[in-house]
This record gives sequence, C-alpha cells and structure tokens, in this order.
Amino acid sequence: MMRSSGVSRCSSFGGRTLWRRMVAILLLVIFIWTITVLNVTFIYTSNHPKKESAVLQEEIVQLSQEYVRALAQENDGVVDGPYAGRFTAFDLKKTIAVLLESILARLDRLETHLNNITNGSFARNMPLSLVTDHERQVILSAQDLIVGKTEKCELTDQDKADFPHCLQKMQWMKQMWKSDPCYESHGVDGSDCSYVMYLSEVEGWCPRKTWTKSTGHMILEPMIYANITTNLQGVIDLLKDPNERQGYAWIRLRVTRLWPKWVKAIHNLAANQDLSKRRKQKILIHLGLLSKQSGWKFAENQFKGGPLGELVQWSDLISVLYILGHQLTITSEVEQLVQILSAVPEAKSPCQTRKELPVTIIYTDIMGLIQFKKRTGSGFSKFSCLFRIVDSFGTEPAFNHRVFAKQNKILTSWGGQDLNPRQFFTMFPHSPDNSFMGFVVEHHLNDTVSDDQPRRDIAVVYGKNEYMWEGKQAYLDVIKEHLEIHGTVFTEEGKKSNLPSYVINHGILSGPELHQLLRQAKMFIGLGFPYEGPAPLEAIANGAVFLNPRFSPPHSSKNTKFFKGKPTQREVTSQHPYAEVFVGKPHVYTIDMKNLTEVQLAVEEVLKQDTFTAYTPYEYTEEGMLQRMSAYIQHQQFCDFQHKVSKWPPSSVVTFVLGQSGQSCTQACWTKDFICEPSHFLELNSEGALRNATSICSGVGRSANIYYPSVNVDKGECTLQEDEMLFSCVGGRDNYRRLCPCRNYIPQQSALCLGCER
Repeated sequence: MMRSSGVSRCSSFGGRTLWRRMVAILLLVIFIWTITVLNVTFIYTSNHPKKESAVLQEEIVQLSQEYVRALAQENDGVVDGPYAGRFTAFDLKKTIAVLLESILARLDRLETHLNNITNGSFARNMPLSLVTDHERQVILSAQDLIVGKTEKCELTDQDKADFPHCLQKMQWMKQMWKSDPCYESHGVDGSDCSYVMYLSEVEGWCPRKTWTKSTGHMILEPMIYANITTNLQGVIDLLKDPNERQGYAWIRLRVTRLWPKWVKAIHNLAANQDLSKRRKQKILIHLGLLSKQSGWKFAENQFKGGPLGELVQWSDLISVLYILGHQLTITSEVEQLVQILSAVPEAKSPCQTRKELPVTIIYTDIMGLIQFKKRTGSGFSKFSCLFRIVDSFGTEPAFNHRVFAKQNKILTSWGGQDLNPRQFFTMFPHSPDNSFMGFVVEHHLNDTVSDDQPRRDIAVVYGKNEYMWEGKQAYLDVIKEHLEIHGTVFTEEGKKSNLPSYVINHGILSGPELHQLLRQAKMFIGLGFPYEGPAPLEAIANGAVFLNPRFSPPHSSKNTKFFKGKPTQREVTSQHPYAEVFVGKPHVYTIDMKNLTEVQLAVEEVLKQDTFTAYTPYEYTEEGMLQRMSAYIQHQQFCDFQHKVSKWPPSSVVTFVLGQSGQSCTQACWTKDFICEPSHFLELNSEGALRNATSICSGVGRSANIYYPSVNVDKGECTLQEDEMLFSCVGGRDNYRRLCPCRNYIPQQSALCLGCER
C-alpha cells in the first residue's frame, strides 16, 4: 500500500527487483527532465537576460516537484489497479506514465518555442534518444491508465499451442494461490493477469510478457565451459566416505580399475567430434540406495554377493560426469542432503524461483527422490525438472502419472512421480519413453579376445546366491554331460553348500579374477534370475557364449513376484531381453531351460564352433557411454518451459507412422527400423495430423490414456491425447491404430539419432 509517496506501495517482482527497477526508471525520468531543463536554460540564456532565465529554470523545477508530490498525495493508500498486487505495480505505472507523458508534452512545447528563437538549431542539438523514445511510446497511454484500462493478458491460440501447460497451471493457481504466502509475495492477487504474469516471469509455464508484447530482457549467466578432466585423484577425493561405512568402496575400486580406459575413450571421442564449448554444469549426485535410511544395505553387502548392477551403473555415471569436466557434489546420506538444502533459502517454498538453487542437474535414484521430496515438501516442484532418476527397470508414463495410476489402480510406491518420463535413466533400452543411460561392459587383460584364445571345456554359471540354483538340477545335468560346471557363489563360512556335487565353486571373485575365468570358458549359463544384469554382456565381451533362458509366458507384474510394484507393464521374454534382441547368435542362444532336448541341441551347436570371438556393442563401451551422456547433458532441457532451446532430437530426423491394429508405438516404429521418439508426440496430436494419416476419421475427440492419438478401425473414430503426460511409446490396444513419432538411430547407439551426438 502507498504510505508516503507515489512509488512506495510497489514492493517487488520476485523480491526487491521490481521495486529497484521502477525506482530506477523514475529517477531516470527525473534525471532526463533535469538535464533537459538545464539544456533548455543554457540555450534560452544565450538569447535572454540572465534574470529571466533563472526565474524560468526555478519555476520549471518547482512546478515539477510539486506535480510529483501532489500526484503521490492523491494516490496515498489507494489500491486502484484492476490487479493491484505488489507484483503488478499498476499504480506506479500510472504515476510514471502520467509524469513521463507530461514531461514529454512540455518538452515538445519548449522545443517549438526554442526552435522559433534559434531558427531550428535547438532541434538539431536535441538528444536523438529523447525524440525516438517519445515516438516509440507504446501500449497504454497515461490517459488509458487513468481511466482504468487494463493491460492485455489474454492468451492467443498460438500462445496456447506453444505453452500447452499454461492454461492448466492457471486453473491450478485460481484454486491454490492462497495456499502459500510466497505467491502473494510475488504479486499474485486473484486476477487472471497476475496468474499469467507470475507463471511467465517466475515459473516459465506461460509466454513471457504476453500482456505488453515486449520481447523482454533475458539476463544470461556468463558461460563457463566444461573441460575434459582426466585426474583420477580428483574423482577419488569426491568418493571419500565421511561416515567410514565403506559405502563408496566398491565404486572407488571400479572407477580406479577402469580409469585408463576412460582416459583413452575420451581422447578418442574428442578426436572424432568437437567437445569444446560445452556448458559446465553444477551436478548433485545423491545415491539414496547407499543411505542408512533406505534399509537396503547395499553398502554392507557389496562384497558379500549383494546386487552390484546398480553400483556398476553409478560407478560409470560418476566417471562420465567427472571426465566430461562438470562440477560434482556426491552425497549418500540424508544428513548431507539436508545440509545442502539448508543453504537454499526457499527450498520448501512452492514458488518455483530457481535462481537460488545451487545445482543445475540432480542425479539420484527412487529412494533419493523420496528423500528429496520429504525434505523439500511443497517446494519440490521447483527442483523437479532438474532430476535425472537412475532407474534400472524404467518407469512407464501410465505409472508415472499419479492421478491416472491411482484411477486405474496401478499406483505403486515406485511410481506416481509426475516427472517427464525421459527423466528416468535406465540400464538397458527398455522403452523409448525413458532415457537409456546404460553402463560400461568391463574388459580385463587385452581389449580384445583373439580368435585363437585357448578355451577349456568349462561353463560358468550366472548365479552368485544359492537360491538362484534351486530347481535347476535337471537343466544343469544336461550341460554337465558336455562341460565342467563352475560357480561363483557366496557361501557363509562353516555353512554347508547345497550346490550340486559336481559344481566347482570359486566363491565371490574380484572383477579381474572373474574375467580371467570367463576368458577360459566356452559358455556362460543363465538360470533365469537375476534379470537383465551386466554379467551376460561381460561374458560375451570375453568370448563366452551366453545361454539365455526364455520365458513362456513372458514374466511381468501380472505373473511374477519380482515385478510386483515395479512401475512398468513390460513383458520380459527372457532373462536378458537386450542380449536376445540386440546381440543374438552366435554370441547368445535363447532357449527354454525346461525343454531339455532344446538345451541339449543348443549346447552341441555351441561346441561345434571353432572359435569363440568377443563382442561388445558400441553403446556399452566407455566411448559409447561418454558420447551418449554428453549429448544428453547438452541437449535434454526439462526446464525449458518457454521453448528457448531448439527441440532435440530435431524434427528433421522424425517421421510419423500409423501403426497396425494392436501395435504399440515402440513396435510400429521398430518394424520400420525406427525408434519411437516421445518428445515429438505433441506435433502429431492434432486433427490435421490424424486426417492426413488416415482417411477413415468420422469424427475427432479427445481422451486421456496411453493409446492416443489413434484411430478406432471398427468405428472410424479418431481420438487425440488430452493429457500430454500420458504420451507413451508403449501400449497397444486391439482395433486401435496408433499414430507414432519415429526417428532414425545410430547403429549400436540406439539412444541417439544420426547427427544428434554432437
């Protein structure tokens, strides 16, 4: 509220910024006015007696002061704007507009008068900025403001298309703007204009300054570039465990062991593509799975046969981010997270002012995300677009969308996160809806295995816990007739093993020891569990053939306890679907381990091979992972609500495909040798796109489910997607043909399109 002057009632836009800006404008106006008065006085003095000019100067200054003072007194304590919150500064705009218009009018009159006196020389000496600024006065005049005309806050059809979340966010603001004082502190006052202004200027969900048609003024931080960093000690120092729980011990060992290969890979990549001028990111890495609060005991069991697939992924991610030259902070305990958040003044405020945040990207897992949400409460939304969730099995859009999942009774403790599905980073390319991060398939000794590598008639079984071997005796008996069976099973000291008597058990081996054993083996035997681990690819990289158990019917949350609660309906067709689909024979034989005849034939076919060659897909090499993650960091922009960054992958690599009845978009694209690209669903979600794809649309409606946009071939009805968070590459429905965005891809680097790696 105004207390003592015409400008004091305006507090701030985003704090004190707008107050300072408006005061600066007013001071600038007064300064220009004063300079002009002095200029006029100087010119006038050259043609008139000194006494007359002095009287004139004093009169002009006195009248100006009285004018501003009177205007302020008249408006004292008055809230007269149509959306007179502190944010909008409507009354201050009136004051400045009236003052500026009056000053410019007086200048015009003085200019005319002095031109007559000086024969036009005054106009030639006038500062150009004064003339052109006056000519460019825009939008609302002082008279408009005085009579109460409002600034135009309406959204155009183009605004709605470019900012599809804007209307939804405005509806939320209408209901919830009083839920926290921070909204009012930013000037939200219950009017549509204040909603639009806040959602554009603060949160970026709406077009910036639609109400003034101003191009705005973007303040850019100075660009700091990321430089390749190959100092091993630097990353090891980041991995010192403050609580001496040895939580990072296994990660440190893997990072150190692979470091020479990482260094070689980054130099190879830099020789093949330009890695300069990459923005240096401030990255927080929070390993929630290692925290005491998780209860999972990953840290305690990392050397006792516990699951290591997740630790492999984290080790390689840390190596990638560090060697690419980004600034890293690594935490694993809630106390460390709380300490970081305590330095963020508005961490728990729901207002999404991100300028105070100390990081630009956050890598964590589901446990870490839950811990983060708990500590930020209603302020989590400001952090949400920064997250990259390391998620081994993936999270499909239907499970990610909390309201939809709850309505369809598929909400689990892992799902309902309401993130962009591409913010989930998977171990294998399960679904294009998520981002494929992967890991590195480890090599030891020489980088390649020669064709004449000596092999023994042995097979190594994939299963380091005894329970994985239960019920597999008959299956292993068939293999035993041809090969000596070796195991790497963890057993407690003094406890009798229940493994078949013919198994030679080495216990838990170190990485180099295991790889040495695989170099001698002809086969690596899958038992059906664990699903999709790194070990089969490591065996293939060492030249051993992987015997991959097939599942009939496929395993999923509908029939397998392990997948219960996982936020995916994916049907797993074998123990290792990636090896089955992307590798295949002669390196992978996918068999039904209950069909002993099929097992017998597969083993015999493998043993007929003269050589056992190694194979590693490029996307699972150090260089491949560096290339992929560098592209993600440079191009994935989940906070780009104002569309300031070009869409990635670009539209030039995308084509629209109408799938067959019952196909998912993943299947429809794959049959055309393409990859489904979910970032381009919005472009084809229109009546025009559907009618161009099919001629049978009798009508076009809207609905919210993962199958849209699509056409019902029986009824001829076309349906658009109503909720863009449900755009999904997965999901097929009988009698529905889905319209799908498909892109090309780099062979052995399926996450990237041709040209997208740079």
